[in-house]
Amino acid sequence: MLITVIAGCEIGFWVVLAAGLAARYPLRMRRTGAVLLLCVPLLDLVLLAATAADLRNGATAGVGHGLAAAYLGYSVAFGHSMVRWADERFAHRFAGGPPPRGRPEHGWARTRYEWREFGKAAVATAVACALLLAMIGLVGDAGRTEALHGWLGRLGVVLAIWSLWPITHTIWPSKPKGAADDARPE
Repeated sequence: MLITVIAGCEIGFWVVLAAGLAARYPLRMRRTGAVLLLCVPLLDLVLLAATAADLRNGATAGVGHGLAAAYLGYSVAFGHSMVRWADERFAHRFAGGPPPRGRPEHGWARTRYEWREFGKAAVATAVACALLLAMIGLVGDAGRTEALHGWLGRLGVVLAIWSLWPITHTIWPSKPKGAADDARPE
């Protein structure tokens, strides 16, 4: 049941986001678009309430509860940048806005970008772990929350793997193709 709520919230995120951006740009209803975009975080509250209610009603924590915490953590950390990403593309396509920014391709700008994204992932992991610990405390029964303890480790592994990108970009910053060829002795 909780997996269905998670899927519904993810679908709802994209539907509400598309509706808000459509109202904002093609339909030129800026206030309506702004209100719809402000409703995007309400879907996270729906998921949080559904997860808490399920646990308070005696459910044994499972994959769905851990996934809900991870989803909420990543939604909190990356939600704003995802909305901004979509907004830039809609503004360019429907309102004559500037071309969307892409991620930097080379050098220290790319390294800073990778560290910034890793920072968001660290925030997401912290929020998800805090929610998992809150669920464990809410239930108060180690037998019913055993599965949630495993999610703490999984989230740590994901963050450790994610750290490889900024670390490698720090040690070996990428260079434009022409710059690498110019640096070779002949």
